[in-house]
Amino acid sequence: MRLRSVGARLTFWYAGILCVTLLILGGAAYSLLAYSLSHDVDAALEGVAKVSAAQARAEGPAFFPPDVAELFRHYFGFSPLNPSWELFDTQGRRNFSRPQSSAGRLPLSPKALQDALRGVPTFETIGGTGPYPVRVLTMPVIKAGRVINLVQVGISLESLYKTRRRFLLILGAVLPLGLLLASLGGWVLARRALKPVDEMTRAARRISGESLGERVQESGTGDELDRLAQTLNDMFGRLDDFLRQIRQFSADAAHELQTPLTILKGEIEVALRYPRSPQEYQEVLTSSLEEIDRINSLVAGLLLLARSDRGVLKLDLKPLELQELLEEVGEQMRLLAENHGVSLDYGTVEPAIIQGDREHFKRLLLNLIDNAIKYTLPEGRITLSLGCEGRQARLAVADTGLGLTPEEQQQIFNRFYRAAAARSQNGGGAGLGLSIAQSLAVAHGGNIEVESTPGQGSTFTVTLPADCQTTDSASL
Repeated sequence: MRLRSVGARLTFWYAGILCVTLLILGGAAYSLLAYSLSHDVDAALEGVAKVSAAQARAEGPAFFPPDVAELFRHYFGFSPLNPSWELFDTQGRRNFSRPQSSAGRLPLSPKALQDALRGVPTFETIGGTGPYPVRVLTMPVIKAGRVINLVQVGISLESLYKTRRRFLLILGAVLPLGLLLASLGGWVLARRALKPVDEMTRAARRISGESLGERVQESGTGDELDRLAQTLNDMFGRLDDFLRQIRQFSADAAHELQTPLTILKGEIEVALRYPRSPQEYQEVLTSSLEEIDRINSLVAGLLLLARSDRGVLKLDLKPLELQELLEEVGEQMRLLAENHGVSLDYGTVEPAIIQGDREHFKRLLLNLIDNAIKYTLPEGRITLSLGCEGRQARLAVADTGLGLTPEEQQQIFNRFYRAAAARSQNGGGAGLGLSIAQSLAVAHGGNIEVESTPGQGSTFTVTLPADCQTTDSASL
């Protein structure tokens, strides 16, 4: 079954890791306990054997401890079960002179006998003598450098085995209970930690294209979830701006297309109401063609902007002499400027070569100059200049027109945007010229900046990467 809840997955992983950790710790604790108990048993047996060997060395083969139980109790700290004490000669024969009331007898293994004869004590665990194994230590009794007897001491490991079994039972009872409580605690903590995520999810579901102004509540703690809420709010803000621009763009595009279409439809309807002369039909067709050209220009501009936005605007980049192109476009636009009563002159023009598409860059210049002519009052002046320094060219179109406020300068390159003073002028365009110019400048690796003062004019400066010539600058 797939866990779909993050809280459930966190709890599952937490419980799994905790379970593995507890099993490792429990296994380590059990191993340490078993080792400690075995070590303590061997140490106590060694103490009993050393004391017994010393006494047997002093008293001879007839020695037997007066109280075996008390001897074992002294070293073990308690009375062990079934303590055993034996004294053997070097042939492995028991000392039959010991009292018959002593503990049960244990066998002497050949290995223990051989080790004892070499002076080495031997620990053994012997089974088959009862329900539990017996731990046995065989120690040689050495006198004057030779082995005279062997002391064997041992106890049943029943207490050790029961202690280990009780420890396992305790672990078996405590670990599942601890794991259950820890898992419940982890689930509660995970739910509390993820509660803000649930609230963000509900808030995000409430937000739609019609209510992008709403925002996810931020906790103000500055933690990861708070940063997630801030990121979501930033994203909703960008989406809100984007949708607003799309709506505005669609409304403006529809409005700009509606005007020429309405004019075109009206002229054709009027022409069809009653028969007209060929000259009148020709006038209607000429006017209709102008409106169609207007629509075509608007659609072509929108298509260019769409391609530029998608990064698929095709440019035929070749070395392009800006000075020559600026002079060519300036001469083409001079007549239009004179018809508006505006003078068009040149400032300082320096040679510069860019990698550009001639037709697209020519359109950029035409749009800038046309924009300057439209919004410059009669007897005004437009100045074209070109400067080049290092690896950068700066082409400027300055006018003495209406000018722009700081707020208008921030929006002047938006599509269909027209300044308030510009909207009051007759013959204003659709508001795409500067947007197209900026897109073309960016496509050529440059940018357009504007400096303007209301009532005094504006200067649009195109900055481009260029190969600046070493010839002297020319003033035209």
